[in-house]
Amino acid sequence: MDIILRATCLFGFLWLVVRGTGKRELSEMTAFELVLLVTMGDLIQQGVTQEDFSVTGAFLSVGTFAFWILVFGYLSWKFPRTRPAIEGVPVIVLRDGRPLDGVLELERLTLDEVREAARNQGISDLAQVKIGVLEPDGKFSFIKAHDADDAPSVPPEKHKA
Repeated sequence: MDIILRATCLFGFLWLVVRGTGKRELSEMTAFELVLLVTMGDLIQQGVTQEDFSVTGAFLSVGTFAFWILVFGYLSWKFPRTRPAIEGVPVIVLRDGRPLDGVLELERLTLDEVREAARNQGISDLAQVKIGVLEPDGKFSFIKAHDADDAPSVPPEKHKA
């Protein structure tokens, strides 16, 4: 039972750390950050199982993490109001080609990172962007200013004679 309680506490702590580090950091890890993530996994294992190197201890700790992942997934699905807290929300970072400086600062993004994401999607100039969104998974979505004008029009109905 001790392993289950420690695993639950560490799961909650990890969830807070992941939510607190922001979206950008999760989607754009450097090699060093990846090494830190692997090291963190080892440190968590030591904290959860302490001196218990048994298969039972491993099953209990991994099973507890899996249980909480399923609980969070179920809560997010069953109660949509919990989704923003559990999964995050999309954030508008560009509007009409202009960066929203306060949002960029809050999300710890530089304008160069937004420009790079736009270039990766074939947008050479931010002035082409009507809305730029940082999605909960850390990826960017851009809606070009002319996309709304390019929408196909509905053909007029034929009149029956």
